[in-house]
Amino acid sequence: MMKSSKFKVQSSKLKDFLFFTFCFLLFTAHYSLSTAYAETIKVLIVNELYPKIPVKGENTEKLGRIKGDLLVMGTRYSGNIEVWKGDNGLYLVNELPLEDYVMGVVAGEVGADWEIEALKAQAVISRTYAVYQKKVNGNSIYHITSSVLHQVYKGSNSDSRIARAVTETSGEVLTFDNKPIEAFYHSTSCESTENPEEVFGKSYPYLKAVESKCDLSPYYIWERRIQLNEIEKALNISGIQEITIRSNTSTNRVKEIDVKTTSGITTINATDLRKALGWNRLPSTNFTFTKDGDTLLFEGKGYGHGVGLCQWCALEMAREGKNYKDILSFFYPGTTIQLYESH
Repeated sequence: MMKSSKFKVQSSKLKDFLFFTFCFLLFTAHYSLSTAYAETIKVLIVNELYPKIPVKGENTEKLGRIKGDLLVMGTRYSGNIEVWKGDNGLYLVNELPLEDYVMGVVAGEVGADWEIEALKAQAVISRTYAVYQKKVNGNSIYHITSSVLHQVYKGSNSDSRIARAVTETSGEVLTFDNKPIEAFYHSTSCESTENPEEVFGKSYPYLKAVESKCDLSPYYIWERRIQLNEIEKALNISGIQEITIRSNTSTNRVKEIDVKTTSGITTINATDLRKALGWNRLPSTNFTFTKDGDTLLFEGKGYGHGVGLCQWCALEMAREGKNYKDILSFFYPGTTIQLYESH
């Protein structure tokens, strides 16, 4: 009789222990999920008022931090606002929830009236790109910039369609080997996307050139007239006599150009020429040109570096009935969609 009572007491304690353990695990799982969705990201605001980016090793000091809304040149930023002083000027950093940031990026990168599946695809790659950059720049005063150096972020956004696209893909990131990928993307590719090694000097197993169609894009075909003195100023070269194409990439974009001057020939990467002139001034490296006096007439296609997802092609795919998962698997073969909190 005594042994039976003792066994019942021990059994009761075991049940209590198991119940407590179950409740603790349930609480932990809920807490982990909640903290994951409360994940924040720090965005360095880059615009005409704050054009500079801290250089590597620059001394910086936090001057202050406020919580709320801040209006900068007509753009409203919500969340925590930090002001930093560096050797080269002041820096403004907006820390906000990751999902709110993604809404702002989708609004800045594509049109709110785009097909919902294209908006969802943009939400996933914007989130993936941000998560990757945060991992790389975790020890910096910021994780990512608000400009085309990373991805365009124009502050708070309350568009209902964009909110739906972000909410319905909440927490989703593209992964390869169970790690978030470096999700490069661009505006307009025309005919084919580019291989990453041609632009960044590095290959990725999930980034390969694929055929693309983007007739809808305003940058499907473009022209630019650029005077030689503008090119001289941009490249810090004087006395240009002739410019010729030296080599092309595997997708027939311009890879290198030769610039002949009175002092010799200088070889320049076409991507460096774009950067020097301005991304919009020379929309892509998919061009040919002819000389007309002291002016070069560039005739080209596309906008951006050409690597990864083509936004205007994604829109066309969505209009053809493809869902966002179809679109992402096409541009990033071999990747898997996972929830960010699982990493």
